[in-house]
Amino acid sequence: MPSSHSQFMWFFSVYSFLFLYLRMHQTNNARFLDLLWRHVLSLGLLTVAFLVSYSRVYLLYHTWSQVLYGGVAGSFMAIAWFAFTQEVLTPLFPRIASWPISEFFLIRDTSLIPNVLWFEYTVTRAEARNRQRKLGTKLQ
Repeated sequence: MPSSHSQFMWFFSVYSFLFLYLRMHQTNNARFLDLLWRHVLSLGLLTVAFLVSYSRVYLLYHTWSQVLYGGVAGSFMAIAWFAFTQEVLTPLFPRIASWPISEFFLIRDTSLIPNVLWFEYTVTRAEARNRQRKLGTKLQ
């Protein structure tokens, strides 16, 4: 049997690698550290996947072939799942976000926003300023 530990770790590493390089959009004016973090993170993920695979053989739970088959299976499934979510599910996000149940649970499509954290920060800050101004005019 292929190593399920190896399969999961290689799935997670390969999917994260694809997500970091193909899905996350980087702006043109990004600083060096903003560009460096994705390389460091992907290298760390691949290192952890290799270490988990090695530990399965080192602890005599699996053979190298079982670990290799698990890694190949996990990598293949990661590529297939990434392709499915990108090509099939992502175009459906706007339609799903407009369903009444999605609106009830405040689900929204942010797939086109390159940096959601920065977007939320600036929108919240602008809204707080507007409310502060309105509150200030009411008190006068």
